[in-house]
Parts: sequence; C-alpha cells; structure tokens
Amino acid sequence: MKDILIIEDDRTLNNLMARHLRELGHQVKSALDWASAKEYLAASEPALIILDCRLPDVDGHNVIPELAPQYPVIVLTAYASVQNAVRAMKAGATEYLTKPVNLDELELTVKRTLETDALRREHQWYQRQQSRALSKNLMIGRSRALAEVHAIIDAVAAADITVLIQGESGVGKELVARQIHQRSARADRNLLEIDCSTLHSTLFESELFGHERGAFTGADRRKPGLVEGAEGGTLFLDEIGELDVSLQAKLLRVLETGQFRRLGGTKDLLANVRIIAATNRNLEQMARESKFRQDLYFRLSSFVIHVPPLRERREDIAELVEHFLHHLDIRLQVNKTVSAGAMRQLVAYDWPGNVRELRNVVERAIILSGNKPEIRPEHLTFGSAGPNPVMGTSLAFDHDPNLDEIERLYLEKMLEKHSGHRAHVAKVLGISERNLYRLIHKHGLFK
Repeated sequence: MKDILIIEDDRTLNNLMARHLRELGHQVKSALDWASAKEYLAASEPALIILDCRLPDVDGHNVIPELAPQYPVIVLTAYASVQNAVRAMKAGATEYLTKPVNLDELELTVKRTLETDALRREHQWYQRQQSRALSKNLMIGRSRALAEVHAIIDAVAAADITVLIQGESGVGKELVARQIHQRSARADRNLLEIDCSTLHSTLFESELFGHERGAFTGADRRKPGLVEGAEGGTLFLDEIGELDVSLQAKLLRVLETGQFRRLGGTKDLLANVRIIAATNRNLEQMARESKFRQDLYFRLSSFVIHVPPLRERREDIAELVEHFLHHLDIRLQVNKTVSAGAMRQLVAYDWPGNVRELRNVVERAIILSGNKPEIRPEHLTFGSAGPNPVMGTSLAFDHDPNLDEIERLYLEKMLEKHSGHRAHVAKVLGISERNLYRLIHKHGLFK
C-alpha cells in the first residue's frame, strides 16, 4: 500500500482514477490544481505523483523538474504526441499516459513505476554492501558459548523486535547483528550500519535521518538518511553508548512511534525499519548515572544478547586462526601453517582485544614469517605483553625459585585461569590429561 497524489483538474477523471487506485489498496489524495498539490506536499511525501500536464494554474511540464528528483512522476496529457512524451521524459517524468485513461493501463503503469522506484532505491544502498566478502559475515567456532549465541539469534531473528547486543570490543557484535538480519524476514532488504562514535552530532543526525535542503551550510539538496535507506530492512547502530543525548531522544521517538523527521524538516515520515544496537559499555550503569536516557535503555534492552569474549571460548581459536590464514587479504605466495608451540601460545593468551586482536596478531605473524611456511612462536606479537609472553601468565617470586617451584606455581595459575578445566589445561600445556593428572598429584593441587 502506497500514498499516491493525483493532480488533475478534471474532477470526474480524478475521482475515477482515485477510486480505482483505492480499490487496489493504495491511499490516494486528489488535487484539482497545483496550488492545492503544493499545500499537500508541504506536509506529506507521497510514493508517486500522477500529474496532468495542463493545469489551470501552471503548465505541468514546468513543475516536473521540481518534482522528479524527489518522487516518481507519471504524466497525463490529452495531447498525445512523441514531442510531448519526449519533453516530459527529458524533464524527469518516469512514465507517460494519454487521455482518455484506460484503467487497466493505469494499474499496470502505477505498479511498474512503484516497483522500478523501489528497485532503484534498493540498488543505491546495495552498492554499498556488495563489496563485503561473505567470509566477513561468518561467526567462526563450534564452542558451547558460541552455540548458545546462535540459538538466541535463531529465537529472536523472526520476532522483528529491537535487539541490544552487548560484549567487549572486538568480540564480533556486528557479526551477530548481520546474522539476526540474515535469519529474519527482512533478509532480502538492506542491512545498513552506522558507528555512533565516529560522527559529530549534527553530521550523525543527518546521516541517520537525512536532511532537507538548506538545513545547514552546504545542504544544497534533500538527502535521505539511513532510516529511509534501510526501509523494510535493518539498521545497526554500533557503539550506541556513545550517542549524543539529544539524538537519544530522537531515536527513542523512532522506536516508540515508528516516525522520524529529516534534519531541518517538518514532515513526520514513517520508519519501517528494525533497530539493532550494540555496545561495549554498561548501559544500565550509565542510565543510573544519567549518562544515558533510562527510557531509551529500557526500550533497547527488551531483548539482550551477550557475546562472550574470546577467552571464554578458547576452543574456537584454532578454527579462527585457520580461517584468517586463508581469508586475510595478504599477497604472499606461501601457504601458511601454525606450529604446535605457536598455537599453544595463541590458545593460552587472554585476548583483551578479542577476535579483532587475534586477527591482527595472525596478520602480523603472516608478514613476519615471510616466505617461511610455518608460523612459529617468535613470529607472534601480543600487544603490550611483548613478543613472547610466558603463556599469557606472569610468575613472581621473592627468591630465586627452583624448577619444582616454578612448575608448581605455573600449574596452579593455569588451573585457576581455566577454572580447573583439566582437558583444556592439558591442551594449553601440550601434554596428555594423564600427565596433567600426575603433575597435579605431584604438587598436591587437588581441589
């Protein structure tokens, strides 16, 4: 169902077309002259305009250039000629109909025009998305923690409700948002993303809601925003905790009423879009401290997905490393593998930067290993921890320890670090579970 404006001074023809289009399910507004049409357009935005070329107060051909950049226009004329058709099309008209209007032809022309306009809008935004490689949409891993996230995504994807994704920086919150979109009924429409922390508040409002001509210096024409570009699809707001308070109120209005206004505009526009937000901050605490609107927090937190940090799903690290080895865009003619020692260090490290940090470490290791086919421990660099951390763990003594003391303290720390998960600790140490059990018994570390 679409809003259609008919500008036709013949009242009988106007009523006939309006009644037929209403029977097809459209909402129709009729105007008998240009002055009435302008008054309607000042407060509303139809999806299509049907325009008579000979109006009592204006030549329809002269207003097409004003209308065509904003609306698809079907031109009506009683003077069928190639010249008139060419003139209307050059001015920007989308379609051309002659009087007397055949209602079947009107129906087909309206349907074709609306479908073409929808495809045009879809294509404009799809161009921004098509360069994303399919691999970037994948959530790599088979851990129980990640399986639980997948189960939650499956549960909420079809519900078409607002979702808040929480998790540390670098865990892959944007991948969760994409999976929600791809598993939803909106999957065949746009998924558009915006980082709330990267733009000044005015620019962000323009990017999100669009702006009218003259809304600010340099706004020489109307620009639709991401809310319009994602019509029928999903809008992903990353780092929502960084959103300016004034914009929080406007976002809340979209969530509560389904309406928005462009920057500098006076018209209420419909927002047929699903909102997914993400943050690495504690919004609940920020709301208590009045650093984030409580009412917006309550709207966003109706359904929350917590994405686990990488240190809580270490069993996925090997698979992630393998994925990065084959999908990072580094032009080297060597197929890389990772040595057992290097993999032990990768699994043992705590990854404060999560999957993003792992990707960077693997990328750097590929480069540092040069033409060597194997990535070894010396090729790994773990941020401020230095190039060769002691399994991500520091050991401190107030004296010169012997080997038994080092072994016992190190084993104790590993058991504590991995919550006593012996199979995992054995994997980190590169020994069998039987040998690990023997060491635990040796040092009396049973709990």
